[in-house]
Amino acid sequence: MSMKPIDISGGESVYCFNEAQMKKALELANNNPESSERIQSHLKRIESDLNRNEQAALAFVIVDSLIKSH
Repeated sequence: MSMKPIDISGGESVYCFNEAQMKKALELANNNPESSERIQSHLKRIESDLNRNEQAALAFVIVDSLIKSH
């Protein structure tokens, strides 16, 4: 029996990010001389290798891992 994929890429977010955190993250990812090239390289690979639902799943897994690591 084939299972239908669960779409987690749309609708209301379970996690909330404040605007200051998002602004700092985008700055690091787009403009930081030490980090932006690495982040953009990984992002391009993720976008080419994973579909939208898989990208959303990865984002949730990363957030969960960060929460549990502190």
